[in-house]
Amino acid sequence: MAETAVTISRENQGQRGRYVAQVADSEAEAELTWQARGADVRVADHTFTPPELRGRGIAKELVQALIADARKEGFRIVPACSYVAQAFRDHPEWSELKAAN
Repeated sequence: MAETAVTISRENQGQRGRYVAQVADSEAEAELTWQARGADVRVADHTFTPPELRGRGIAKELVQALIADARKEGFRIVPACSYVAQAFRDHPEWSELKAAN
């Protein structure tokens, strides 16, 4: 399968927000949603990839965008979503970014 261009953007809506993945060949969007807990913690509460976009590594790219922002902006992450929790287990090098539930 050919690589498809994926664009990740972040939408902030006060104390919550989402990372959105848009793919060049589809109208569908994948997302990772979060809620702020205090000034320095984000609760990653939901990740969704529509069926037609699955199997392309898009959810992984959403988590990587969250991790990159956490490193850059200094917040920690509560992996409340099962997908994000598994990503933290798969990447022990992210442990300093994990906040307690």
